[in-house]
Amino acid sequence: MTIWHIPIILTARQSISRGEKMKIGIVGTGNIGKTLVKKLSAAGHDVKVANSRGPETIEADLLTGGAKAVTTEQALVDVDCAILSIPLNRIPGIAHLVGRLPEETVVIDTSNYYPFRDEKIEEIEAGKVESIWVAEQLGRPIAKAWNAIGSASLAKKGRLSGERGRIAIPVAGDRDRDREVAMALVNDTGLDAFDAGSLAESWRQQPGAPVYCTDLVYDEIPAALEAAERHRLPKRRDLGVAVMQERLGNGTANPDEEWGVRLVRAINM
Repeated sequence: MTIWHIPIILTARQSISRGEKMKIGIVGTGNIGKTLVKKLSAAGHDVKVANSRGPETIEADLLTGGAKAVTTEQALVDVDCAILSIPLNRIPGIAHLVGRLPEETVVIDTSNYYPFRDEKIEEIEAGKVESIWVAEQLGRPIAKAWNAIGSASLAKKGRLSGERGRIAIPVAGDRDRDREVAMALVNDTGLDAFDAGSLAESWRQQPGAPVYCTDLVYDEIPAALEAAERHRLPKRRDLGVAVMQERLGNGTANPDEEWGVRLVRAINM
């Protein structure tokens, strides 16, 4: 039987200092990264955003809430929290920049392993937990958050804290501070955060798991995490990709917030 951390729903920045605004660097302007920029800027945080193509390519609408377009190097300096929202196989390419951050800086990874996109990573294929692989590439502790929600749901389904039907997502990390900061920021993006414990247990929120992109509410999260069967995750992940490729064309387009959830629930649960 898995022993979970005592679950707590955080109100905005309850675990940081009350009313504190954070300096956040976000690397990646894909569908998840864009929404994080918009929502965390709207919540009052000081946000810098970077992508691999340069600040001049960042869409103007991402900056209307006050975020600043910068280089990747600039995004990963003088921040309280760095959020990496890039494909998993690109993590090693920015490890040298992340390595310059102070130990107390919270680093949050949103990525998932998809072999059709990331190419095969033998350690993960052999069973290494994805977030542990990421932490090893970066050479530092991380938190795992926003990987278990579809980009359309993140963009469109956020609700105020305490509102009925608010979606919850798991947050994992080995340091209490990392999880607490990540959970407070998850709250600021319109979701409840569930303390899912250590990175070693974060395989329970990987693609193919019952909690992955199924838009559960807080009270449903413990049972979904407990129901995960590790050996079944890759087959379920790949089945979901195959169906989306057949339906959407190439597997890179994202499903809408309703059809995608119905599909993943049918496969993962």
